[in-house]
Amino acid sequence: MKAALIYTDDYNRYDYGAGHPLRMERLRLTYDLIDACGLTRLPTVQVLPPERPGEEWILGYHSREYVEVLRSASVGLAVPGAYRFGLGPGDNPIFPGMYDAASLAVGGSLLAARLVASGEAERAFSFAGGLHHAFPDRASGFCYLNDAVIAIQFLLERGLRVCYVDIDAHHGDGVQHAFYRDPRVLTISTHERGDRLFPGTGFVDELGEGPGRGYAVNVPLQPFTDDEVYLEAFEAIVPPLMKAFRPDVVVAQLGIDSHRTDPLTHLALTVNGFARAVRRILDLSPRLVALGGGGYDLGNVARAWTIAWALMNGIEPPTDLPPGFRPGVSSFRAATLWDPPYQETDEHRRWAREFASRQVQRIQETIFPLLAA
Repeated sequence: MKAALIYTDDYNRYDYGAGHPLRMERLRLTYDLIDACGLTRLPTVQVLPPERPGEEWILGYHSREYVEVLRSASVGLAVPGAYRFGLGPGDNPIFPGMYDAASLAVGGSLLAARLVASGEAERAFSFAGGLHHAFPDRASGFCYLNDAVIAIQFLLERGLRVCYVDIDAHHGDGVQHAFYRDPRVLTISTHERGDRLFPGTGFVDELGEGPGRGYAVNVPLQPFTDDEVYLEAFEAIVPPLMKAFRPDVVVAQLGIDSHRTDPLTHLALTVNGFARAVRRILDLSPRLVALGGGGYDLGNVARAWTIAWALMNGIEPPTDLPPGFRPGVSSFRAATLWDPPYQETDEHRRWAREFASRQVQRIQETIFPLLAA
């Protein structure tokens, strides 16, 4: 299995600002843990820095006006009406190097897509990517440029059918929007229900339009959905649809803000449940471009993405953090890679399972016949 890990310390030059939930040091922490586990030195692994993307790739999805606004704001120039582009205090702050940081993430995901499309790697992981909320002319949800969309467009240009699987706690709205009428891309998003969490979308009746009808799939979930309930819904929907669609390549957004201790969301997964979902995605993927995504507890991010990278290389991750690895106390709750068993209360589990069952049934009634699943 040839695999490529995309990373550079340059990611750590950028900072969303004090108090912002998206902390770029999570990327360095993830790489350090992967490296400490010996997963950068495997004979079949390449560790490659991202390449700056050509402007034509960014403009293939984002409007020129928006890109120019990002560039100007990034170097400190005044941008009247920046709020019209989603920029300003709050989720999408203006900070020095903002455009460079966003374009570097795009470059990483494009490199991963190129390596997989060319056969240089069967699996590639650009964990700085997965910024799935950006729209053509505005920033949204901490995302300025949509690297996932741009990577998928690259794959489509090479004649490949793409299944996009998004397991972030937030709906992958920007990616769904980009391919809502395109039957060459099957988008599947599992996420906390949109009437309880940003971005307020991702309901089961959002199923694509025109030639893309049936190719947008949303599995909204109740707060307190734990591993068992999540995996039941995942297994009922994702494998049958992926098998029916028969993609040439899978693009997976592996956000870990679904974890039960994440400070911004309300699902109740552990890294163990996350890993089981990743294993199934790997089983179903002829080739894989893996991206990062959400995750606002730094220790959870590093542990989950280290486990995911090990699984991409066919290696069973160890139980404990590697000897000599000394993370900050605030980053890790315990010296283990895996979580202890966790189960929600009977009331929360019943509530979550009943809701998930209704969503699964609705998808099976509406989308399965359209895709002959």
